[in-house]
Amino acid sequence: MAISTPTDPIAQTPAVPGRERYAFQNAAILLGLVTLALAAILGIRIGTSGADFLNVIDAIWARLTGNLPTDRAELQLYNIIWGLRVPRVALAILGGAALAIAGTLFQGLLRNPLVSPYTLGIAPAAAFGASIAIVLFGGSASGSALPLVIGALAFAFLNTAVVLTLAASRNLNATTLILVGIALSQLFGALTACIQYFAEDEVLAAIVRWTWGSVNNSVWYQVLVLAVLLALVFPYIRYRSGAINAIAFAGDDPAKSLGVAVSRVRLEAIAIAATLTAVTIAFTGIIGFVGLVAPHIARLVVGSNHRFLIPFSALTGALLLVVSDALGRLVIAPGVIPVGIIDALVGAPIFLYLILTRQKAIE
Repeated sequence: MAISTPTDPIAQTPAVPGRERYAFQNAAILLGLVTLALAAILGIRIGTSGADFLNVIDAIWARLTGNLPTDRAELQLYNIIWGLRVPRVALAILGGAALAIAGTLFQGLLRNPLVSPYTLGIAPAAAFGASIAIVLFGGSASGSALPLVIGALAFAFLNTAVVLTLAASRNLNATTLILVGIALSQLFGALTACIQYFAEDEVLAAIVRWTWGSVNNSVWYQVLVLAVLLALVFPYIRYRSGAINAIAFAGDDPAKSLGVAVSRVRLEAIAIAATLTAVTIAFTGIIGFVGLVAPHIARLVVGSNHRFLIPFSALTGALLLVVSDALGRLVIAPGVIPVGIIDALVGAPIFLYLILTRQKAIE
């Protein structure tokens, strides 16, 4: 009788990959980094000031060395690149990565491939908070305005606190958590619709613009906040990736038998995913499909082991958002289509393709 090798769900996916598999996964992550770097340079280049690749490289080198251009035209271009384009692309990279990581965590922990960062009602709650801020502080509020960010964050965290409190006190399972999130999504969506119905034209326009999602008017403090947040939570997520594998592949009871504190891991990781989502959409507005599509694309490439899936999902989400923003600036140049609209237009066909051609990959 052949002796089968026992699998270790805590350490890896059910199918133990060999050295070649690990080499391929590491190579895929390296290739993703290179592709993202090239896409970022392309995103920085796109604009009305006529910058080319050499201008972008020169601006980066000048920033690193501290040797600012002396020519007035070159200095103006340098200020445009570093004051407007670099923070825009950086926010797209970090925001896309954060949403993709959140989506990966939600799909794994709730064991549902159709879960996104908005399943628990975080985005509708943030939209409601931002709508209140716009009503109170005027329709001219933008994505960089502090009251709008505070309002979006406050209600996103309030929604998350309600969900996690219910989960902890009632010992809710994953399916019930999803249903609670759907109910809260409908509630906050209705409240936001009420504000829009009674709002004046200027306020209504501002609310609608925010719900489209955009990285316009990105500023460096937003980039810094997201960068610090990702730097803080990513090591913990990597540390818990084995436990997340156990929950995702084996289920709660088998994971508990393997020594995983299922309730604790799920609550902590969901809190992290909710925080990443709340902070990102507070800065960018509502951006959909990244958190839903990026994990599926990454899973097709590197497999379902969360040690590799999480970083590659982050790269995929960042690339999707950078490319979407670049397309939004090219389609009707010099006008700009909000990245949330382009993201939905690009993400929906991709997801339909995955559903129709790779059904097993999303089951």
